Amino acid sequence: MKFLLWAIIVFFTFVAQASISLFDITPNLTVVLAFYAGIREGEIKGLFFGSLIGTVEDSLSEAFLGPHLLSKGLAGYLSSLVYSRFFIWTPLLGVISMIIFTFADGIIVFMLRSIFDGMPASVGAALYVIFIQSLMNAPFGLFLRPGDK
Repeated sequence: MKFLLWAIIVFFTFVAQASISLFDITPNLTVVLAFYAGIREGEIKGLFFGSLIGTVEDSLSEAFLGPHLLSKGLAGYLSSLVYSRFFIWTPLLGVISMIIFTFADGIIVFMLRSIFDGMPASVGAALYVIFIQSLMNAPFGLFLRPGDK
């Protein structure tokens, strides 16, 4: 039942991500899901759900498979690791973490696409888009909090 709920949430996240745009920049809502899976479900399930979300995103994009799989899997795993081992959750830390994880996700995807496929955009344009996506995801950090394990 939990897997079906996650599948429905992922579906609606992809629909919302494709339909929302600010300054012609779509938000990166899938990293929010991977982050949430990591802090709520733990390291292994966070890695699994993040990788699954990344695989779906790679399948929907017209690029090669792998960049989103790696970046979302890392986001799911590392978010759990950060909150369970190093820090105690606060709303400010949630916002900062969301910015950092979104920025890291975008950088990983951009670097992997640049190395293995072809540079999808100039470095300046990519950093601008990643920065705006990070700011768009920042408010989600206020509301996402770790669950009891």
